[in-house]
Amino acid sequence: MFASINRSVRYKIVAVILATTLAALLVSTVALLTYEARSFRQFLISDATTQADIIATTSVPALEFNDPEAAAANLSLLDTRASVIAAAIYTSDGTLFAKYVRKGRKVDFPSLIPAPGTQIVGDTLRLFHPIIHDEQLIGTVFLLATNDLPGRLRGYVLILATVMLGSLLIAAVISFRLQRGISAPVLAVSAVARKVIEDRDFTLRAQKTTDDEIGVLVDSFNAMLSEVGQTTEALKATNRRLQKETEERRAAEGALRLADRRKDEFLATLAHELRNPLAPMVNALSMLHADDPTGSTRRRAEEILGRQLKHLVRLVDDLLDVSRITRGKLALNLKPVELHAIVASAVDTVAPIIESRRHELAVELPDEPIYLHADALRLSQVLSNLLNNSAKYTEPGGHVRLGAKPHDDRVEITVADDGIGIPPETLPTIFQMFTQGDGSMERAQGGLGVGLALSKRLIELHGGTIHARSEGPGKGATFVLRIPTIPAPVEAEEPESLAGPAKRAHALRILLVDDNVDFVTSLALLLEESGHEVRVAHDAAAALQAAAELHPEIAFLDLGLPGVSGYELAARLRESPAGADTVLVALSGWGQPQDRVRSKKAGFVRHLVKPVEFHQLLAVLETLATEA
Repeated sequence: MFASINRSVRYKIVAVILATTLAALLVSTVALLTYEARSFRQFLISDATTQADIIATTSVPALEFNDPEAAAANLSLLDTRASVIAAAIYTSDGTLFAKYVRKGRKVDFPSLIPAPGTQIVGDTLRLFHPIIHDEQLIGTVFLLATNDLPGRLRGYVLILATVMLGSLLIAAVISFRLQRGISAPVLAVSAVARKVIEDRDFTLRAQKTTDDEIGVLVDSFNAMLSEVGQTTEALKATNRRLQKETEERRAAEGALRLADRRKDEFLATLAHELRNPLAPMVNALSMLHADDPTGSTRRRAEEILGRQLKHLVRLVDDLLDVSRITRGKLALNLKPVELHAIVASAVDTVAPIIESRRHELAVELPDEPIYLHADALRLSQVLSNLLNNSAKYTEPGGHVRLGAKPHDDRVEITVADDGIGIPPETLPTIFQMFTQGDGSMERAQGGLGVGLALSKRLIELHGGTIHARSEGPGKGATFVLRIPTIPAPVEAEEPESLAGPAKRAHALRILLVDDNVDFVTSLALLLEESGHEVRVAHDAAAALQAAAELHPEIAFLDLGLPGVSGYELAARLRESPAGADTVLVALSGWGQPQDRVRSKKAGFVRHLVKPVEFHQLLAVLETLATEA
């Protein structure tokens, strides 16, 4: 009887232990599988959404410019994503614009586009993501990816089932022999399992007290926790990476918005600056068109036209220089030059604005000559730009100083003023493209916001540095340049200066070919007043006919003629009897080094870039006539 009762209690204890262990393992397994399924689903949807968002962002230009090939190229990058089966881009009206299908797979793309969202059907995930541009729907991204959650869960279930079965078998065998020895470890494992479920802390481990089967059970349980913990950490790392990518994307979007705002501000400034000289030019033309204008009125109108035209040319030159530097196309003419001559050239350039605003300009240079390996014209351009800024942003009657001091193998050049100064928050961005300090002052004084950026790039091309400092608004500004020096050469060259009045060339037969009627007509009138015989043509056919009648000695050809280019026209003139000996001069708005090389190969002896001042044109005629 006693033995029967004892045996019944033993089995009850074994049953309780086994039931408790099984319950704990089942709860842990369900919790882990639920967490894994939920986490993996979230990761799958998040990853697909991120891919679709990237495709949507990169496909906006393709949709706007109706370029299916570019869109298909963007989709083809998904080939590196093994989980992606197929993808497509639809236009806003639901038309299939571009698609991608992984090799070896066959996919039927949906003909109707449902509302944006995610659908998980069996082992596939279907995602429809809108493409938004300027707050408008311009298309939809469709993404079809594999959903390997069932297989993943089956693997986990198999592993956990194996662990559970082994643990239960071991627990049953040991519990029959060592009821006391097994109950405590099992209860401990159960307690750890509950703690893991409650706190999601997978670093917890059950304590191993023996090296027998109970210890194996504990090791197995701890190994399971370790594996689940590693999986959880991997998911967390993936989430952190996705969060970082999202933050980077937001930062990039912010940079794009800033660039877009600066572009809009620059375009508004450009329009303002172009209208400024155009308004007085229109008034000057009205003065010339007035009934019987007096001589003083005519001279005043001509002065206005000339001054404002130079202003327009300066604006265009600044834009071209910035474009060339940005694209790495600006070539410097580096030669040994002397600093005093460069400073003198810059001071001569800004003398009119210094005098008009009644400033006092102090120039402090060392007595000994300082030599640089530099492009004299570009370096003079930088100094004149800084002096011009100081003059503009200093109240009339102010003080501007330019000084230079040698330091070892460099010279430090300082341009300082007692003008409006620079706010501290503006100093870090003062040399960025299209950045302007005081917007109202900038508008009042004129400028595109590219002068300082251009100066910085030019100084860097010379191997130097430039920085600005100011104690704040109303306390003036100082710009400091540091440029490498060289030993005194045998012979240093001075900056190029504008040529003096050209001597009048003897009467020449000249052919002018340009599709800009106003430009070529006005130039023909000036040349005729200088005593030359001139014929005008606006295309290649008219030019060949005029050449047959005139037999020109010199022909000025625009390179961008409609239909037949200036290069081809030059070849045809050379083949004709009337133009075989004609001296060809290119007169074009294209002035890059490659343009000059091409025109030289085409037979042009000179390459003049518009706009060309008339006295410079007369100097070219005199030179060509002398060479002939």
